[in-house]
Amino acid sequence: MSAGLRKAFATAKAENRPAFVTFITAGYPDPKTSVEILLAVQRGGADVIELGIPFTDPLADGPTIQFANTESLKHDTDITMCLQMVRDARARGLTAPVVFMGYYNPVLAYGEENLVRDCKEAGVNGYILVDLPPEESHNFRSICLRYEMSFVPLVAPSTVDSRIPMLAEVADSWIYVVSRLGVTGAKSEVNEQLPELMARIKKHTDVPLAVGFGVSTREHFEQVGAHSDGVVIGSRLITVIREAVEAGNDPIQVVEQYCSEVCGRKPVTPALAAAEPQGSDPEVSDVAGKGVIVGKELKSFYELTTRFGDFGGAYVPEILVDCLTQLERCFIDAINDPVFNAEFESYYDYIGRPSRLQLADRLTEDAGGARIWLKREDMNHTGAHKINNAVGQILLAKRLGKKRIIAETGAGQHGVATATVCAKFGMECVVYMGEEDCRRQALNVFRMRMLGATVVPVGSGSRTLKDAINEAMRDWVTNVSTTHYLVGSAIGPHPFPMIVRHFQSVIGNEAKKQLTDKLGKLPDAVIACVGGGSNAIGMFHPFVEDKSVRIIGVEAGGSGVNTALHSATLTKGTPGVLHGTRTYLLQDDKGQIIETHSVSAGLDYPGVGPEHAFLKDSGRAEYRVADDAQALIGFRKLTQLEGIIPALESSHALYHAIEEAAKLPKDQDIVVCLSGRGDKDMHTVAEVLPDIGPKIGWDLRF
Repeated sequence: MSAGLRKAFATAKAENRPAFVTFITAGYPDPKTSVEILLAVQRGGADVIELGIPFTDPLADGPTIQFANTESLKHDTDITMCLQMVRDARARGLTAPVVFMGYYNPVLAYGEENLVRDCKEAGVNGYILVDLPPEESHNFRSICLRYEMSFVPLVAPSTVDSRIPMLAEVADSWIYVVSRLGVTGAKSEVNEQLPELMARIKKHTDVPLAVGFGVSTREHFEQVGAHSDGVVIGSRLITVIREAVEAGNDPIQVVEQYCSEVCGRKPVTPALAAAEPQGSDPEVSDVAGKGVIVGKELKSFYELTTRFGDFGGAYVPEILVDCLTQLERCFIDAINDPVFNAEFESYYDYIGRPSRLQLADRLTEDAGGARIWLKREDMNHTGAHKINNAVGQILLAKRLGKKRIIAETGAGQHGVATATVCAKFGMECVVYMGEEDCRRQALNVFRMRMLGATVVPVGSGSRTLKDAINEAMRDWVTNVSTTHYLVGSAIGPHPFPMIVRHFQSVIGNEAKKQLTDKLGKLPDAVIACVGGGSNAIGMFHPFVEDKSVRIIGVEAGGSGVNTALHSATLTKGTPGVLHGTRTYLLQDDKGQIIETHSVSAGLDYPGVGPEHAFLKDSGRAEYRVADDAQALIGFRKLTQLEGIIPALESSHALYHAIEEAAKLPKDQDIVVCLSGRGDKDMHTVAEVLPDIGPKIGWDLRF
């Protein structure tokens, strides 16, 4: 089937024109119309058709394709339906090669070999997977090669010259060239630097190059076609469909007319199309496919191990690969530089380190068993552990020469910490926060704005942390050359989980020394709440090799793990890929991400740090669940017994610390990470108490 793609480019070249590559989202505006649109773009002159597989979290796509994905998923469009669309279109005369384009997680859920086998049977020719770079694609590429299906790599303006030969080597039909930094979307003009980018690529390969991102008019088509073997149009085509539907016009006719006008070809009649089969043609060959790497894994562009067992990795769009390798090199140099380490530690007075390790004597007495110790990260500057990582990463950003900082935030504590260090270091700060989180954490939104940050409410999806991360990633791919993404949790692509763990491990290192100094022994257990998992991995990592110490993480059970309203990823999730990493996810059986719920905004996330996934599967750590009511019990106990108002996130860990202490003898010790203070949660507690209060015997009504 790769040969069908090679033939399409060879035919266009023989006719002295660029191949016309179109993108449509499967299932938009509805599944039945999608079949008609496949045929319409062919009649309009398309040589190759990219059929977008909808995904809940298309982080490299702009608003136009995001909208089409959302609308398509309302029809429950999945891979099985996409395959049937291709079969139906083939039966009605579609001969143009079809490439499935999308994100990796639905592919994993369907099964890689299942997908490739079924695609070949249905008449699909290949794949473009936005977040599956060659380094992560060995297994999938091997399956594609076995079935003679095409794997199409991407090259971006940020791709370094030394990487291009490797990308060309895995191309068996053509290469997708991203013409500009950023997400998908029509633009008013073509990138002026495109000729230079194409020249750089052509130094290393003769593989056909098709250029996309920002092409929308006939003039654009001609400009791009003058430098390339193919022109890709996607977002503008989706807009044409949307405008036709909203105006009550026939989208099929409008699509055909637009395609014909933009590519300058007369409409292709079905009879003529049927005379040109799309299947393999052994006589058609090109440089593409001659040097395809078979049976060996590609050399990683990263220096450190990117995985924790089966989890982790760097599943990112090509645009981000160079930036991540630069960040990794900067991190390696920094942590091995005594000057950097001294500078980081020089800010301990600013942070409030070391944080105290305090015996919660009344809480211990109430539990009736083991001693409960509080690692008081709530006493840090800004009121949470987030400042540790924020200071560390702002120093890395300074070392990289980046002066614009972006961040995501859920509960607002990471946003506040990021805004704080940006104020301290004189850097521009933009924080993405879900609209629902902005509402329930309005105080932190005000604090961020007071500190000079721009807070961007995110209205897509569940309007919580997951969606804030999506928007931050879209900003980053657009502004990667000037911007550092200060990731707040131990999530995301390598090296972020490692970086966040490094700067947060001060929590566990201090706790280990402090308890040893006080009692001459290690704790018997350490406990922390887990959302993305930054405070938890900071507490856990220094104890991983201390086998006598139990490691217990506590997830958010929301309304209960037997309902759909929870955030218990490790307890109820399954492995998948989201936000650049392979980890446990809350997803359906089609690989679509499920909306989550927790009373605590900071734990309201459908993924978890990959190292936690590894600790779970290896058996080194235990992961439990506290539901909203149990978290309120922990919140109330610490507030009324110790006079310390904890964050709702920390309250989940407190509940299980109390439960665990009651089971253990009085000579044992539990250290719980009090990751933040509860000032930010007063509004939320007041809001939920009328419902939860009666269940736990707590009535604060006036």
